[in-house]
This record gives sequence, C-alpha cells and structure tokens, in this order.
Amino acid sequence: MKHAVSYELKRKDKNSGARRGVLHTPHGDIQTPVFMPVGTQATVKAMTPEQVEATGAKLILGNTYHLFLRPGHEIVREAGGLHKFMNWNHAILTDSGGFQVFSLGKLRKISEEGVTFRSHIDGSKKFISPEIAIEIQNSLGADIIMAFDECAPYPADRRYVEDSLKRTTRWLKRCKDAHKDVERQSLFGIMQGGMYSDLRKMSADQIVELNLPGYAIGGLSVGEPKELMLEVLDNCVDYLPSEKARYLMGVGTVDYIFEGVERGIDMFDCVQPTRIARHGMATTANGKLNIKNVKFERDFSSLDEECDCYTCRNFSKAYLRHLFKANEMLCSTLLSIHNIYFLEKMMEGIQKAIEEDRFLEFKKEFYDKYGEF
Repeated sequence: MKHAVSYELKRKDKNSGARRGVLHTPHGDIQTPVFMPVGTQATVKAMTPEQVEATGAKLILGNTYHLFLRPGHEIVREAGGLHKFMNWNHAILTDSGGFQVFSLGKLRKISEEGVTFRSHIDGSKKFISPEIAIEIQNSLGADIIMAFDECAPYPADRRYVEDSLKRTTRWLKRCKDAHKDVERQSLFGIMQGGMYSDLRKMSADQIVELNLPGYAIGGLSVGEPKELMLEVLDNCVDYLPSEKARYLMGVGTVDYIFEGVERGIDMFDCVQPTRIARHGMATTANGKLNIKNVKFERDFSSLDEECDCYTCRNFSKAYLRHLFKANEMLCSTLLSIHNIYFLEKMMEGIQKAIEEDRFLEFKKEFYDKYGEF
C-alpha cells in the first residue's frame, strides 16, 4: 500500500544525531529538518498565503479543534478542502485537536469513547472521538493528519500517565481503522508517556507496531523545566524508527529547534513567531529585539542587518516602532514576516551544516551570536 507521505533519509551528521531528509507529500517535497508555521484557523495570523510562501515555508499547520468549532469541517469540505479554502498550494498538517481539548481542563470530560467538552466560543456541548477526529481531518484534506491522543499534563501521577498513554494507543488503533484514504492523507501516531522514560518506551513500542508513515512526540514543552524536557527527549528519539519522520509537537523556539535537531528530530511547529510579533518582538541574528524600546524611536536601520526578508529590505526600526505605538495592524504583519523568514533561513543553514557534517559548529556559532535565550 502506497502512503500519501513518506520520509527519505538523505544524510546523518557524523558528530551528532542530526539528520537531513526529504518528506515527500502530495503537495510537494519538504526539506528536513523543517519548521512549520502554525495556521490555527486556516490562516497564519496577520499574513497572506503569498507572504507565508515568500518566507520559504512549504508546510504549515491547521488546527482541527478550532476548525471543527468554526467554521465547521463540513463547510471546509464543501469549499474543496483546506488547501482551496485558504488558498495554500503547498503541504498542510492538521493536528487532531487532542491538545486543545485536554487544555480545556474542567470544561472537558474524558471517557474511553472520546472527550465531551464545552466550546470556548459559545459554551455549547461538543464531542470528539478518534473516529470523529479522523472524519474532521478527512474533510479538511490535509496531507498529514494526526491521531487523536490524550496529552497528560505536567506534573502528573505515574499511574495516570500510564493509563493515559494506553488509552492513546487504543485511540490510535481506532484512528487507523477509521482512516481509509491513505493514498491522499497520511496518519501519524503520537508518543505519550509524560516525563517517565520507561513509559515513553512503552508508548513508542505500542505505536510503532502499527507501521505508520511517521511518528510524533507529544506531551513535551507543557510546563516542565528545559533540562527535564531535553533529558526525556534524549530517550524518545531512540525509541522511534530511523526510517520514519519524527515530529516534536508544539516546539519551535530557536534553542529547542537546535536541541531537537541535534537529537534527530525532523519536524517542528510553534505559534511563537507570530505571537511575539503581535507583542512587538522580533527574532534576529543577535537575539530577541523589543521594537517598543524608546531607543529605536530614531533608529532608521533595519531590524536585522543580516536579513533580506521583505520587512528588513524596506522598513526601519523607527517605522516599526511607530506602527506598534500607533496600534497599526501592519506592525504585526511585518514582524510576523520577519520572524518566520528568520526561522526558515535558520533551517536552511541547519540543513546545509548537516550536509557538511558541521552541525555542532553551526549551532555553537549561532548560539554565540544569538546570546541569551
């Protein structure tokens, strides 16, 4: 059986776990390691599809939970699927909605059948099961769809985490059974297990048995200390097959990307670049820059002298600061363009460094220049 999406390993860095590959999808080949901008509600916030494309991004995310609530997956299906609805001609990954549902806390109730919850929009009662999550994602039509899982919080009792990961496995089997169109969309499984290394291995062993085209690591970067997260990640990667794509869910800050790549992660996503843009923050070669600072009032240089994105080619810090102070929407757009472009260029640098077996040197050079995280 031919899967819609497949991973091809091109090269391994000789001095680390970093690897260079290609993700083959129905909407084009994706060079990995890859950073995926998040388009929660069928839009990367404050940006047009053309602006996102100009950053070099070839794979973006849509959010199953949000699109289920609004406008509804039936409407997206009637529109011809997510690609057509949002006018994005490259690859799309949709998450299952699991993380959003479980983050609702008291507004949701988990059972073996699925999750009953209250909509954060109007308080109406909703229900998502593994089968419904697949039905929604089939309607959305993304290239990569994610299994419906239970994301354990941090901290969490060991017994709870073990029960949770076993339910995630049972739900994954139901997702696989419900997903029929494997030549159009590929289902990825999600490893859970909290901060317990042996439970991570248990989860990995169970999901790898299903022989899916790719696997994600879920339940990290949920509030735990960075050192603990990296310690757990060290083990997680080893438990997943090297011939399949590895996706670290919801992680995409500069330092976590480098640490993830070093351990063998291929795919990253995060809302951070557009979120910090809306708060007047930019990511530059010399670290984070707060455009609100008064020192930029008469600074007519670009955000980042090493960057050739649309924003840096055309506008000064003084102008961007003016836009922010005047509460103009254009500020969010221009900073989002820059922040995503910065990460996409960083990924290109990482890819090249892996090809040249100098990933660790590249990482050190980047860190030395970037400064404090």
